[in-house]
Amino acid sequence: MSIRVSGLSKAYGSHSVLDGLDLEVERQSFTVMCGPTGSGKSVLLRLLVGLETPDAGTISLNDVDITGYSAAQRSVGYVPQSFALYPHLTVRANIGYPLKLAGRPSREIAKRVDWAAGVLDINHLLDKKPAQLSGGEKQRTAVARGLLKDADIFLLDDPLVGLDYKLRERLMDELKSIQQDLKATFFYATSDSLEALTMAEKILVLDGGAVVQKGDVVDVYRHPTHRRSMELLGFPRANILPVERRGAEVSAGPFKLDGAPDGAALAGLRPEAFSLGDKDGVKTRATIQLIEDLGGEQVIYAEADGHPLTWAVATHGLRIVEEGEAVELAVDPDAFVFFDGRNGARLNNPAAAPSAEAAP
Repeated sequence: MSIRVSGLSKAYGSHSVLDGLDLEVERQSFTVMCGPTGSGKSVLLRLLVGLETPDAGTISLNDVDITGYSAAQRSVGYVPQSFALYPHLTVRANIGYPLKLAGRPSREIAKRVDWAAGVLDINHLLDKKPAQLSGGEKQRTAVARGLLKDADIFLLDDPLVGLDYKLRERLMDELKSIQQDLKATFFYATSDSLEALTMAEKILVLDGGAVVQKGDVVDVYRHPTHRRSMELLGFPRANILPVERRGAEVSAGPFKLDGAPDGAALAGLRPEAFSLGDKDGVKTRATIQLIEDLGGEQVIYAEADGHPLTWAVATHGLRIVEEGEAVELAVDPDAFVFFDGRNGARLNNPAAAPSAEAAP
C-alpha cells in the first residue's frame, strides 16, 4: 500500500510545522524520513496515523483519500518514539492490547502476540510488567505492539532512540527482515544518519517541514542537492565550511579556491575527501587533534586556521599521523559541494562538473 500526501499543512498557534508538504512513499518499500529535530517528522507521522488533524491538505492510502478518517479507521500500524506502555499490564497484555480493542478472539490475540514476541526475541518477558524491563526490552515491547496492527503500512517514529549501539544494530537488521517478511510498507523517521543509511531503500530528507531531497539512498548520499542532505547523511558527518570572498580571493574554510558560484555561502566536504599533501589538489596546513581507531579505518579530527575538519581514512590498522602532528592536507577541487546561503540548495561547482565516481 502506498502513501501520498498533498499540500499538507499543520501549525500550532503561530508556529508552522508543515506548510504545503507533498510526498509519496512507494508500496512495500522501506522508506526512511531523515531530518533534524524540529523538522516535522513526528508531526507528519501523527497526521498519517490519525492522531492529529491537518489544517489543510490530503492524505491518501492506495489512492483512497483518508484525510477525514479516524485513527481506528486507518489500516496503519504505529510505533511511537516513547514506549507508552501500560504499567499495570504485562508485556503480553501490552502487546495484544490493540487487538483486544479491535474485538479480536482471544485465541487469535494469543497466537499473534506469540509471533510478535518471537520476532523481537522477548518471549521470556511476556509475563513481566514494564517496571521489570530494561530500556531495550521496553522498546522491543513497543515495537512488537506496533507490528500487531492488521495493516499494510507501518509508521515508526525513531523507535531505536536512546538504545545502546549493539542493540540498535541488531534491531535495525530485525526490522528490515520483518518488513520483507510482511511485504508491508515501512515509513521510518529518524535523525540518525547511521540508521538512515543502514536501513533505507528509499530516503526522504525533511527540513523545515518540506522535503528537500528524495530518492535511492546511495544516490542521495553521493549527489546531495541540499545542504541538509549532506549534513545529515554520512558517518562521520560531512564538513560544512563557510565560503568567504575577499576581492578576487575565495576560500572555503581554510582552503583557497579559484572560485565559487554566485550565492554560495557554504561548502561541503565528505570526510573521505582528504588526503595527505603529497597528492594534487588545494591544500592547507592542519594540526591533528584526536584520532579514533575503528579497526581498519581511522576518524581523524584536525584543525586548520581555526576551522575543525573531520577526516576518515582507511589505514588497515596502521597509524598514518599522530595526535599533535602538523600535516598538509589536500583535497580535489571537484570534491567541494557548494550551497546557496538563502535556501540551502546545491549550486554548480565552477571548477568542474563532478563525475559520477567523484561526486560525494
